[in-house]
Amino acid sequence: MDVTITLHVDGREHELTVDTRTGLLDALRDRLGETSPKKGCDHGQCGACTVLVDGRRILSCLALAVAHDGAEVTTAAGLAPPGRLHPVARAFVDRDALQCGYCTPGQVCSAVGVIDEAARGWPSLVTGDTGEGAPVPLDREEIRERMSGNLCRCGAYPRIVEAVEEAAR
Repeated sequence: MDVTITLHVDGREHELTVDTRTGLLDALRDRLGETSPKKGCDHGQCGACTVLVDGRRILSCLALAVAHDGAEVTTAAGLAPPGRLHPVARAFVDRDALQCGYCTPGQVCSAVGVIDEAARGWPSLVTGDTGEGAPVPLDREEIRERMSGNLCRCGAYPRIVEAVEEAAR
């Protein structure tokens, strides 16, 4: 069954007709030509498809497009104005936190989400007692835990942690 939905992607509104079984990642890549989120495992295990939906990070390969009708979707390409880098992306470049670059858009979107979650006081498995709703300090252990769903086949993890740490300051 096909339905018409509206997605606001990187500040632009798109109306498209999709099969109700279409994943958000496939709608972004195949229907809208947004190549920033990558199709890695297609099972929610690698994080290459991470995008921000209404400001929260999600794995777009596990999300149905119809479930996000009307949502604001931000890909790594839409985090900053054209020709400019978001501070997190800049930190990835400055810290040499990428090698082949395939996972980088998902890593950057996830890092933006991590920084926001910590600022809102959302705890992780390793968060100590910070007090109700108090910002969570992003030390290396906290960053590693929160970024653990984003895999890098090249093994740039130490630099990725450094980049997130730098951007969070």
